[in-house]
Order: sequence, then structure tokens, then C-alpha cells
Amino acid sequence: MNILAIETSCDETAVSILNAGGNAEKTTYKILGDALYSQAKLHSEFGGVYPTLAKREHQKNLVPLTIESLKQASLFEQSSEEIMIYHNFFEGIRDVQFKEDIEAFLKTTKKPNVDYIAVTEGPGLEPALWAGVSFATVLGRAWNIPVVGINHMEGHIMSALVQKENDTLVLNKPALPLLSLLISGGHTELLLMKDWFQYELVGRTRDDAVGEAFDKVARLLNLPYPGGPEIDKHASKARESDSKHDIQLPRPMITDASCDFSFSGLKTAVLYLVRDMDTLTENDRQNIAMEFEDAVRDVLVTKTKRAIEKTNPRTFVVGGGVSANQYIRKNLEQMVDSHPDIQLLYPAKGLTGDNAIMIGIAAHMRHIHSALPKETDISATGSQSLA
Repeated sequence: MNILAIETSCDETAVSILNAGGNAEKTTYKILGDALYSQAKLHSEFGGVYPTLAKREHQKNLVPLTIESLKQASLFEQSSEEIMIYHNFFEGIRDVQFKEDIEAFLKTTKKPNVDYIAVTEGPGLEPALWAGVSFATVLGRAWNIPVVGINHMEGHIMSALVQKENDTLVLNKPALPLLSLLISGGHTELLLMKDWFQYELVGRTRDDAVGEAFDKVARLLNLPYPGGPEIDKHASKARESDSKHDIQLPRPMITDASCDFSFSGLKTAVLYLVRDMDTLTENDRQNIAMEFEDAVRDVLVTKTKRAIEKTNPRTFVVGGGVSANQYIRKNLEQMVDSHPDIQLLYPAKGLTGDNAIMIGIAAHMRHIHSALPKETDISATGSQSLA
């Protein structure tokens, strides 16, 4: 089965083609094509993602990235005669240039050997999501291929279930129940999956997501966007030099009995700290970054430990862009070491950030478990949740 997957939830435009095989016990995925464009540099001057710009960039890049991915998969074939395209295919697309680009592509490109088109429909920035959803919908109408909407966070969960073996991704059926810690620029939540695709919310942020807090603190320290890698780099330098400091930041909600998170107060504490400094030296940046990262670590580890004790999972998954932070990984691993009956899984290398591969995997796993959503249900929803 070949799946064309599209991801446009934030500031990465991604198009991938996967060949999926196997069964529910062991599934294999060969990445036939994978094309991704990051808008991070374009948004750096804003210190975060500017939704209108993100949408415009998605619209500009979806066609060329699809062509690139199809070529990598040896599925791109141009037609010697112009293919008939009907205007009702483009219902819902208002941008004239976007429509013209798609129409020119479809008029000269033969239908590829693809069984499903999977696209992120939420959560995320709604204007950005609509770019991907509308593009996928037009392709499905023109090529008469089923289009399925996939939850972005479910993609992050599925990306942690696969492991690389040579040029193939292999998914061995994990033991349930499965607890997921999803940490990204837009989300911080703990989800329990007792049965496939049946989710229960265990804890979530009540304000800022952890990745958002990283970005905002980086901006306060005059560090470039995206802030996560910069904070990690500066914190690592402070630890390597065994830097001493008297900075103390709060650990919001760490003693609260729930598994919920809060990072707004932590960000505000950094704001007040920096505001009261006469000057901000590089040593100050490193020490603040280290204390901030320590505070985040303490909250994530404490809340996750509480969630594990409440839910007794057999598999624990960490997904989302912040899962790439090696310091947080190390501390979560140390915490899980005291639970030898739990399998800890992280996304394969290259799959921690937003990507289309995880969207294709999620679509195929839903296909295997007869849990694909109806095509008529597809809609870009910025606040979409799994539970």
C-alpha cells in the first residue's frame, strides 16, 4: 500500500510517500519519497510563527514538494496530453495563485500509484492547516483517491513506535496500555491509550506549552528562534563549566495532585529576572538557561511519574519536538528505570519534529485497525484533540 502524506500544521511544509506492509503485529514502512521545507528562518524575526506567512509559504511550496517526493518515489509521470481538470475540484480554495499552481500540476501529471492521501487536519495553526487540507482534497478529487484527516499529535505518538532497520521503519506492536507524553511548541499533554485509538486525557498544560515556553524564554535572553535548541546549547555550556549561580526559578504546579502542567509563571519569572538585571552577559544567559531547563525537567519528570503511578502503563512514549532535548530525555529515562516493566520509546532519529512520515504511519495504523475516519469528516481544526 502506498500512502501520500501531507503535513502543514505549523511552519514545516512536508510531503512524504510511504510503502506500508505487514500486519498489526509487525508493520514495515519504506520511505519512497520525503520532501520538507522549514520556514523557521522566515519566522525568526517575529520570535515565533506568524500564521498568515505560514499559510502563504505552504501554498507556495506544496506543489513543488509533492513533485519532488513523487520523483524520489519514481511515481512522477508527466502526461503527453493535457489532462481534463474540472473547476468543482477547487471548491474552497480562494487564493488564485495557489489554485493556478495546483491546476497546472494536475493538467500535466498522471495519477500516481497511491492508495491513500493522508493529511494533518489538526491541531495547529488553522490557516496553515487549511492549506494542506484543501490541497489534499483537490488531489483526492482529481485522482479519485481517498483522503483521510489525521491528528497531528497522534502522528507524534506513532512516530515513537517505529524503529529504523537499515532503510526501513519497523513498528512492532507495543504492549497496552500506552501512556504518551507529548511535548512540543503547541502542546504539553499526557494521554493514555488503553486500546488502539481510544484515548483518555491524563494531564495537560493549563496555559503555555513547554516548547512555547522555550521559545519565549529564548527571546527574553536575546537568543534566536527556534528557542529550544538555543536554550539547550546554553544550558549545556553552563553544566560543562560547572557554573555556580544563585538563580532560583519556580517549578509551577509541581506539588499539585493533578497531572496538569503550567509554564506561564515560569516564563514570567524569567521576564522579571532579566528585567531587573543591569546587563545580561553570556554567562548570565547560560546560567538562566540551565536553571530554566532544570525547572522544566523537574516539572515534566514529577508529573510523568505521577501519571505512571496513576495509570500503570506497559509502554511509555515521549513525542513532539521537545523530545529531542537530550537533557530532558536523560532524566525521563532515569525516572522510568525504576519501572523495569515499562518499555520507553522515543521517535526515530529525524522524526521528533513535524514531518509527513508520521502522518502516513498514523493513517496506515488506523487502516490496519479499521479505525480510519470518514472522508466527509475532514476539516482543518486548530484546537482538535485526541481525548
